[in-house]
Amino acid sequence: MNCFCMDMNDICKLYGKRLYQVTYCITRDYYLAQDAVQETLIKAYQKRDTIEDPEKIGAWLSAIATRTAIDIVRKERKLNERTASHIEIETTNIKMDQNIEQEVEVNLLKEQIYQAIDSLSLDQRKVFLLKINNGLKEKEIAILLKLNQNTVKTKIYRVRKQLKEMLIESLSA
Repeated sequence: MNCFCMDMNDICKLYGKRLYQVTYCITRDYYLAQDAVQETLIKAYQKRDTIEDPEKIGAWLSAIATRTAIDIVRKERKLNERTASHIEIETTNIKMDQNIEQEVEVNLLKEQIYQAIDSLSLDQRKVFLLKINNGLKEKEIAILLKLNQNTVKTKIYRVRKQLKEMLIESLSA
């Protein structure tokens, strides 16, 4: 049975909000999240024959949305690295009530965290972002990525440990 027997409008109505939430958690940008949802629906429509269980269409769409949003963030990061740093500096100047030095330290720490996350393998990053950004439980991640639940728990533990070590190392340098 083809789960796309209902038209795309019905799928958008049923899953649009969920897909937007997933993509927004990753992109942190309204327009990028909207783009990611549209790309997700296009990809899903093109691959509609590959879904094995129509009951799991929501999880299938969420997985596509997660990967699509991550790809969009990577592209945007490469294109707008300089622009982002200028915007952060301007934002820092606007916030008069906070100490400039503290704001710079916070921005540097955020940058180090993002760099540490980017240095993870794609497999590790997927599990970590589904846990942290989307707030999914280990069992949900396991189902979504078709992994054993204990494997997911181990990956999350190792990623957190690795990120902690990387941040401690970069802060002590």
